[in-house]
Amino acid sequence: MKGKSISYKKRSNSIVHILLIFCSVIAVFPVLWMFLTSFKPIDESFSTIGSMFTQNPTLQNFVGVTALIPLGRNFLNSVIVSLSGTVITVFFCSLAGFAFAKFPFPGRRILFFFLLATMMIPPEAGVIPVFIIMRKFGWINSLWSLIVPRAATAVGIFYMTQYISDFPTEIMEQARIDGCTDFRIYWQIVLPVITPALSSWASLALIARWNDFFWPLIFLRTKEMFTLMVSISLLPVSEGLSTPWPVIMAGTTIAVMPLLLMYIILTRFQKAGMAAGAVKG
Repeated sequence: MKGKSISYKKRSNSIVHILLIFCSVIAVFPVLWMFLTSFKPIDESFSTIGSMFTQNPTLQNFVGVTALIPLGRNFLNSVIVSLSGTVITVFFCSLAGFAFAKFPFPGRRILFFFLLATMMIPPEAGVIPVFIIMRKFGWINSLWSLIVPRAATAVGIFYMTQYISDFPTEIMEQARIDGCTDFRIYWQIVLPVITPALSSWASLALIARWNDFFWPLIFLRTKEMFTLMVSISLLPVSEGLSTPWPVIMAGTTIAVMPLLLMYIILTRFQKAGMAAGAVKG
């Protein structure tokens, strides 16, 4: 019976692995097709799966992208908005989560429930008020309009609050006895412990800001101030066989690859933080 149980478990694991590999292939295939197409000459066909590989790879499509849009400036804009926006939102969301989780101030529950209620409102519903505020500040066609309004989000504050709630309050009390201020407790004691949560939220925030298309399209006006996603959407697309799909795929590859690299780096930080927390525990 024991041998049959082990054999059944092995077969079950094999089936699960096969399904996971199949799903992974489906997820990776469009990215692979995009990457390979970006190196194809424009006059080559790519209408079938077999034609996704080229016999004459070229970098001319990437050169064509730089000729059509200010690629370097747009790439820098995306880096500035994504990195600075991620750092700011991780800081403020974790700081607000620390306050909600560990400070019993008057009206905390009401304010927290109000915060949760705002999650039911789509961000696009507030585009007109936010646009008016940004115009009052003189931030139209400025990267500040993409960074400041999302310095803290309800989802991020809720996520950090739930994670910090499990932090032992006794450690904070001991730190106060030793003369630590509340901010020092947050900065030197709480943040190192919640590194996995910080890495997870940073990954989500970074992906969201890098992929953002709606808000840059609303607030930015000139090609030099566009982020990479908006600029890529302006690549010329025509009907029929004249559409330069390899050039478009080259631009998309430039936009996607840094995002994949940053996600892999943050995931490694997240795993390292989780392992360190397990060892300390």
